[in-house]
Amino acid sequence: MTTKNSTLVANFEASPNKMSKVHQLGGRQRVISGTVALATTDLEAADILMVAPISTAASVVSIVLWNDDLDSGTTNTADVGLYTTGGTAVDDDCYASAITDLRAAVGGAGTEVAFEARNINTMGQQVWEDAGQSSDPGGLYYIALTFDAAGNTAGDLSWKITYVVD
Repeated sequence: MTTKNSTLVANFEASPNKMSKVHQLGGRQRVISGTVALATTDLEAADILMVAPISTAASVVSIVLWNDDLDSGTTNTADVGLYTTGGTAVDDDCYASAITDLRAAVGGAGTEVAFEARNINTMGQQVWEDAGQSSDPGGLYYIALTFDAAGNTAGDLSWKITYVVD
């Protein structure tokens, strides 16, 4: 039988103790949630829905989407990623790439998209790292949906983004 310690436990047991990053141990969990009504003109190919601002120093734990059927056919796809507050893509599909979930109504538990494109071993890293940056630029990014292929049915989209800070 073996015992393996995570980095968090190894840091705690070190003598003297080594401090772990606060967003990984002891940080505060917060939620961004909301709903937006989307017209068919909001769902065209290359359209971008800026969902919410988030600190580059935050650590995303979960992104869950709920939606009405936003596509009466089978064409709509969307990416979930990060943009600057000036509207420039940093990594437009770092969380999810070409998801088809908006083609039919999603209720209940919703659709978790935070790790559709992101590797599970990135849990605990910060938003700037999710964006592929080499250092924290500071400030805010927008979490956004980019519609790769158009949907054609107006409806609502709701989200819950869970993240950790300080």
